[in-house]
Amino acid sequence: MKTNGKLIVDDKNQKVILRGMGLGGWQLQEGYMYKLGFLGQQYRIKESISDLIGPKETDLFYEKWLANHTRKIDIDSMAAWGFNSIRLPMHYNLYTLPVEKEKVKGQNTWLSKGFEMTDSLLAWCKANKMYLILDLHATPGGQGNDLAISDRDPAKPSLWESEENQQKTIALWRKLAERYKDEPWIGGYDIINEPNWGFESKEDFRGTAENKNEPLRKLMMDITKAIREVDQKHIIIIEGNGFGNNYRGVLPLWDNNTVLSFHKYGNFNETKAIQNFLDLSAKNNVPLWLGESGENSNNWFTEAIGLVESNDIGWAWWQNKKMGINNPLEIKQPEGYQKLVNYWSKKGEKPTAAEAQKILDELLENLKLENNIYHHDVTDAMFRQIHSKTTKPFKPVTITKSAIIKATDFDLGPQRQAYFDRDTASYHYTPGVNTRGNRGNTYRNDGVDIRADTNGEPYVFSFEDGEWLKYSVKAKSKKTFIIKLKVSAENKDGVIAFLVNEKPVAKLPVPQTGGEETWQTVEIKNVSLAKGSNVLKVVAEKGGFTFKEIEVSDK
Repeated sequence: MKTNGKLIVDDKNQKVILRGMGLGGWQLQEGYMYKLGFLGQQYRIKESISDLIGPKETDLFYEKWLANHTRKIDIDSMAAWGFNSIRLPMHYNLYTLPVEKEKVKGQNTWLSKGFEMTDSLLAWCKANKMYLILDLHATPGGQGNDLAISDRDPAKPSLWESEENQQKTIALWRKLAERYKDEPWIGGYDIINEPNWGFESKEDFRGTAENKNEPLRKLMMDITKAIREVDQKHIIIIEGNGFGNNYRGVLPLWDNNTVLSFHKYGNFNETKAIQNFLDLSAKNNVPLWLGESGENSNNWFTEAIGLVESNDIGWAWWQNKKMGINNPLEIKQPEGYQKLVNYWSKKGEKPTAAEAQKILDELLENLKLENNIYHHDVTDAMFRQIHSKTTKPFKPVTITKSAIIKATDFDLGPQRQAYFDRDTASYHYTPGVNTRGNRGNTYRNDGVDIRADTNGEPYVFSFEDGEWLKYSVKAKSKKTFIIKLKVSAENKDGVIAFLVNEKPVAKLPVPQTGGEETWQTVEIKNVSLAKGSNVLKVVAEKGGFTFKEIEVSDK
């Protein structure tokens, strides 16, 4: 790929819209990915594991982590889902030693592990005709005051406080460019992820108010010079200060094959939210790339991707897998994992080494794609729903004599098409907007509030007035059925309107049952379904109840 004005193009000069996924958590763990936000950086997670099982077993754990987290099956799957590119967040310490461990000051000892991992990943990408973008996520010393994103130890000099760290960063990029200079499926070099540093004022903790950004501009120019000494072909991707978005003082450009990256989280998906970057693109005649986004609900994903693609901007989501529902793959929490969390957060007793080892071994197995939970609602929102507002069944249901449909298995599709919820996304970077999306954070990533009962079974809770859910089903023949809805209401009466193919069938009171999981069945008789496709709709005319399942039977 290369740049052509405001577009990224391939070797045939055809426009390329990158649709990518970041491999967060593979080379570089962040605590929040594993319910360990209080630990933050990877080195602190590693120290905490070592405290339980010892350094030798901890080293073995991390070897297995790198082997299990991302494999060919993961890349094959992402290609099948619709992604055409991968962003690799690299930890420098898999490629070279930290400056304090170099035996000779200023020397660069190259480590085989990181390069071998990158070679394997590139081979998997090439096999799927996917571009691989190299992203230096953790620089020597760390590039900012958000410590977890770069595994930074604040007791040591940062990237910006150490000439040695800067020279090692430059040398690493030259080494990478030399290795991959002739690889057409290397999509580009994302040279410093999310710088966040106050150069003019230490009080500007995140670098969002920086006006000059002189050290950042100089280092990126030095990195570019080193890359161009060995590789004149590949795109160089730069990021501004303040998590990639503050370009004051960074421009004008110094290389004619450059892309400006910006990152977007938790704000509204309106043109004005990205207008600053569109203006930079027009002024400098340079392509844009949304290098990171995600960590939100499906509704937000669809809107954000639609916004940038309509402006010829590609994207890379964050991230493919972690503990949680707002990514394609969810890592299951091992049995007993909470014991580790409680101990590390000083809320519980220390597990034995044997207990900890068993839990961590299960976590290593749970990393594998075949043991992940695949959230097809997420990929449906990121690809199909960008171009179609139609709905489709979450799980196919064909009714002959009877069927049970989980309340949480409402159709796949956009807000106001498959469902209506008053709170569908998180706008955590928009002052005064305190919405969250799925407040139960379980089962699926749409705006509907879902939580699990004591047996781990999901149900819809916090039904508000006017909210609704749709279920597409098929009937083998035209027939009359009995519909039973399993509902509960702790301390407020509710009213359900039930529709078939948008025609009202019944209104049902939901009396107080004494508890959110104290279930009661309300029944509708003589419900006629047509042969073939039908749509059932459950509307909360008066909310305040919970909803677990629909039972359809012919007697």
